[in-house]
Amino acid sequence: MWRVVANTLPRAKVPRSRVCCLQPAQKGRSLLAGTTAPLVRATQSLSMNLGIQKVEALDTGHFIRVEWEDGSESRYPCVWLRDNCQCPQCFLRSAKARRLLIEDLDVNIVVKEVAVADRRKISITWPDEHASEYEAEWLKKRCFSEEARAEMRENLFLPECQHWGSDLQLPKLPFEEVMYNDESTYKWLCTLKRLGIVLLTGAAARQGELVKLGHRIGFLRLTFYGPTWQVQDKADANNVAYTTGKLCFHTDYPVLQHPPGVQFLHCIKQTAAGGESQVVDGFHVSRMLKKQNPQAYQILTSTAVDYTDIGVDFCDFAVQCKQRIIDVDSRGEAVRINYNNATRDTVFDIPAEKVRPFYAALKEFDDLLNSAEHKFTYKLKPGDIVTFDNWRVLHGRQSFPSDSEVTRHLEGAYADWDVVMSRLRLLRKRVLHRD
Repeated sequence: MWRVVANTLPRAKVPRSRVCCLQPAQKGRSLLAGTTAPLVRATQSLSMNLGIQKVEALDTGHFIRVEWEDGSESRYPCVWLRDNCQCPQCFLRSAKARRLLIEDLDVNIVVKEVAVADRRKISITWPDEHASEYEAEWLKKRCFSEEARAEMRENLFLPECQHWGSDLQLPKLPFEEVMYNDESTYKWLCTLKRLGIVLLTGAAARQGELVKLGHRIGFLRLTFYGPTWQVQDKADANNVAYTTGKLCFHTDYPVLQHPPGVQFLHCIKQTAAGGESQVVDGFHVSRMLKKQNPQAYQILTSTAVDYTDIGVDFCDFAVQCKQRIIDVDSRGEAVRINYNNATRDTVFDIPAEKVRPFYAALKEFDDLLNSAEHKFTYKLKPGDIVTFDNWRVLHGRQSFPSDSEVTRHLEGAYADWDVVMSRLRLLRKRVLHRD
């Protein structure tokens, strides 16, 4: 079984930069190919040499120092140890939740006694005679060293991000395999997290397949357009997507405070002429803009843009929101793109003298999105389901001829990243037999 998984699963170990770019030389290889060896090594690094050689109190009892049998050591603040006591009085194991109230925690607490039990756990007696025990493996995983914390971040959040441009080799997986095979589902979600886009093939060309896919991960996101929605030419369209016109690159629903994280589009019927889909890696383009014009990047990461969406669909709605075009983390790196020109409001709540510089910055960003080296064009076939990161991948569509009958029909749906990542973690535990 390990051999099968090792030959099929995508990489999960994150390079030091946490970002890798797809180079032209990689065009010939499948982006779904990879190895689980880094995952295995990560597990081993936490599981090997867990014997405790020695334990002692430091800093007048405010820290506990654990010396491991391999010669390494870890230091744990006593306030953290007391806060995370695993006894039934302090921790509800059935819910994996803390019962200890913060109001009952002494932030200046020190240990009274500490000892090693069978080299596999430490026991602590606190000044009020409360007793706590901590397993070696549990402690090792939660070591406060930078290396251990980085490894835990990688294991919990899979932050690896592989950038791409027009050289994207669109990863593909059979829909039926994803629906009924855990390894394929895990492969799909890992690749979706790392690359931002995966195409599922061979679904039935009828409505309802996305509901099944939603059940496979957990549940879909309900919005004002319904649990699923139909992208086709409609009279008196309440959304520009429900026309035959070209759609410029955009992310969906920046008008919501928390836009949907993942989008699914299922092709049920495809027009013979036009209607090609286009995608672009917004994180990659953001990095290009930051390098090319730092001032424009600063404007787009700091200016609050008004969005609006008013109408009737699943129910009537009048939504307003302010978003920065590029949301960044503490390191200034893009973590979410909020760009939809169609729903950008006529209201613009900034000083008049800042308007033109904003438009100049936005135009430069849009030009980069549309450059031939960055965008990837493909055409969905009936039964194809494209799944992509709506916080990262901007999508668009070429126009197609209007007709008295519906010639192009996609069904769409959303899921939140919380739901997707939950399923990914559960599948990883099941597929890789990890605790």
